[in-house]
Amino acid sequence: MKKKASNNFSKFSTRKSNAAIKEQFKQEKRKIKKEREEYFEKKKAETRSRTTTNVNQQERAKGQAAAPVAHARKIDSGTMPLNKFIAHSGIAARREAAEIVKKGLVKVNGEVVTEPGHKVSASDDIRVNGKKAYIAKNLVYILLNKPKDFITTTDDPQGRKTVLDIIRNATPERVYPVGRLDRNTSGVLLFTNDGELAQKLTHPSNEVKKVYHVTLNKPLEKDHFDTILNGVVLEDGPAKVDVLAWADAKNRTQVGVEIHSGRNRIVRRIFEHMGYDVRNLDRVVFAGLTKKNVDRGKWRFLTEKEVRDLKHFGKGK
Repeated sequence: MKKKASNNFSKFSTRKSNAAIKEQFKQEKRKIKKEREEYFEKKKAETRSRTTTNVNQQERAKGQAAAPVAHARKIDSGTMPLNKFIAHSGIAARREAAEIVKKGLVKVNGEVVTEPGHKVSASDDIRVNGKKAYIAKNLVYILLNKPKDFITTTDDPQGRKTVLDIIRNATPERVYPVGRLDRNTSGVLLFTNDGELAQKLTHPSNEVKKVYHVTLNKPLEKDHFDTILNGVVLEDGPAKVDVLAWADAKNRTQVGVEIHSGRNRIVRRIFEHMGYDVRNLDRVVFAGLTKKNVDRGKWRFLTEKEVRDLKHFGKGK
């Protein structure tokens, strides 16, 4: 008689009917289908989120829905030079403030002061052209893609359009342009009430880079190209560009110029010296800032990163 085979492991397994096995397969398929649907819904949501973010960034770039990057200034309770105080008040850049003081347009506690280095404090009554000056507490930084036919000044006695007319509603703080672009030059222009930064970006020793797209009345000849690159002598001294290149190999009326000089109308004067008329001049880069995604005549606030980069912007960068 055969001995019945033992199954010591039978208690660890449960035999299932065919119907139960089929039902288990169905449940697993439903589970997999549900997980797949949830995965693709998540991907769709991420895509919609990225699209919305890109649209918002483009709107901000056009100056239509941007929020300012405000920076609180730590007020020094000690003394500072008068022209520095005026710069911090947002009235003018530091060098311009010095000229305002020298002209006798500033009073400190009722007395006219003509020395830019005269020490003052926040408690002094300082008036510029009769208006009381206060140190700006919130620092504002605005990038404008300047159009033609606008004067780069805070005020024009002849009543012409100024760049401040474009950004007038951007901020309640009093800001001013950093450097200048002449009336017929377009492109990147920075505004701020940060006097220290404005001084840094306009001081010749920091060699802040600017890049211009130049359109000439005729093709730039190779020998003239080499002469400009080696440096020319203008009425106010030698002038040399850092980089010179044809913007379009097939159209040599289009030229790219990189330069760090801040002398008045320097790019136009270099080409006029060589016998060319500048038909169009557009600044495409200033201190690392570009007009990308900012239409002509539009503005935007700088980002936190851009402000940090500007504050660390130094010679050779």
